[in-house]
Amino acid sequence: MGKILPILLIVIGIGAGAGAGIFLRPDPSEPAAESHEESEAEEEQDPTLEYVKLNNQFVVPIVEQARVSSLVIMSLSLEVPVGATEQVYAIEPKLRDNFLQVLFDHANSGGFRGVFTASDNMTALRRALLEAARKVLGRDVSDVLVSDILRQDM
Repeated sequence: MGKILPILLIVIGIGAGAGAGIFLRPDPSEPAAESHEESEAEEEQDPTLEYVKLNNQFVVPIVEQARVSSLVIMSLSLEVPVGATEQVYAIEPKLRDNFLQVLFDHANSGGFRGVFTASDNMTALRRALLEAARKVLGRDVSDVLVSDILRQDM
């Protein structure tokens, strides 16, 4: 029971944080502050992108001396061209499988030990996740964003 309580508290805390984020996000129907001409010029230069938040968090066990010593819990989003959301959700199981393999490899190489949020460490992880996403979705994925990350030591 002593080991279940911290995990339960983490799950409740993350759920409450996600609920607060959804509740407090700005209304997408509000008009942008920029002019119509600026918007058109911007769209001609860069493709319009949207962010697709993957439905469930990733839970990665950290194993030391043949036992789970920590859990890392992450939320990921993908940056894709507008209109690609349905494509992402249609192949989400394949994406999750590839992402979990990257996360397990990162954990097994010590990537979640010590100061695991150091810039170099997170850059390497994002790069590996982007490569995994592109194996499934191709070049449509322009970035992988880590929106939440938490390590719970046991």
